[in-house]
This record gives sequence, C-alpha cells and structure tokens, in this order.
Amino acid sequence: MTEPLPLFHRTVRPEWIDYNGHMSEAFYVLVFGYATDAMMIETGLHAGYRESTGCSLYTVEAHVRYLDDVAEGSHLTLRTRILGADAKKARFTHEMYVVEAEGAEPAPDATPVATTELLALHVDRNAGRATPFPDGIRDHLTALTEPAPEWAGRSIAGVPRVA
Repeated sequence: MTEPLPLFHRTVRPEWIDYNGHMSEAFYVLVFGYATDAMMIETGLHAGYRESTGCSLYTVEAHVRYLDDVAEGSHLTLRTRILGADAKKARFTHEMYVVEAEGAEPAPDATPVATTELLALHVDRNAGRATPFPDGIRDHLTALTEPAPEWAGRSIAGVPRVA
C-alpha cells in the first residue's frame, strides 16, 4: 500500500485576521491552495513537471466548509486525501485542524476547523484544454486513493423562500 500524503503545516499570520477577530474566509482558501501545491509536489506535478510539459492542475470546482473560528497564531495541520483520479481529472480533499504546536499531528478524534473538496483537471496550458495525465502520475494518484470522508460529496442545501 502507498503511504498517505504528508501532512501540511502553516501558522496563522496577523494579516489573515479579519474584523471579527479570527481568520478571514479568503485565508482558509489560501492555506488550502498551499496544501494543494504541496500535494502536487508529492505526486510529481511539481514546478519542473509544469515547466517541461506545459501542464498543470486547474481547480474547476471547490466546496469549502467553515466549521470553527481560527485565531491569530494558531498552528494549522492539513490532511490531504486523494478520492479518485481518471485520465484527466483528480478529486481530493483537505481537512484543516488547529494543533497545539507547530508541526504537530491532529489527535485521532480531532474535529477539523474547515474542509474543502476539490475537482481539478490536468490542463495543457499551451493548448488551453484538458489533457490526460502521464501514466506514472495517474497511477500514483490512483495508488493514493482513499475512501471519501462522510462529509465529501455534499452540496449546499437549498434555502426555502419565505412567503
């Protein structure tokens, strides 16, 4: 079995704090983006690959859940799961946790402060269209595939109209 992707770590910076005194929604997405970059490096979609092939991952859909406030200086640990990959697409999630110390792992029973589920296309930037992953990268992504967490695959619930 393939080892899971390494955990990703960041510390909440002062400029990420909003007028409500906690991390602004845009910075959750920024940290998730950094975790995606780390996943790309680990799976062979790194800068050298992008430069030599002209191909990269483009996020085409994302669903973010903001579950708890995050304070300035908080230590964040993110877990990334690959949920599936086919010829041109990859589906993956990030779970964000606040941990006690920089670089720490979340407790087994920890609750995430935010999650995101993403769908990305492998795009040839020169051609301007989706293109198949090289076999080795697709095989690596497939080998990393884990079961989806219970929250993945949900959509935003409708809001009933008040008469």
